[in-house]
Amino acid sequence: MAWKVELTETARKQLTRLDKTQAQRITKYLRRVMMLEDPRDAGKALTGNLRTYWRYRVGDYRVICEIRDAELVIVAVEIGHRSEVYG
Repeated sequence: MAWKVELTETARKQLTRLDKTQAQRITKYLRRVMMLEDPRDAGKALTGNLRTYWRYRVGDYRVICEIRDAELVIVAVEIGHRSEVYG
């Protein structure tokens, strides 16, 4: 059972604005998460007003995602430096 990763338009733009090395690192990480039985094993549940989302750490960058179990889809909604992504 393989998961599918989708990026919102915002996340896609944020990824393209990163330097090439960092963008490739994030893409490679998301490909590994897709192969997991449960993508939650590699992430952490967020709290507060972001409690419906999960975050993945890729160095100093974070990928904020919504996990849709019924569709086997991980939707990346935000990608950015850890100091900026939660704001």
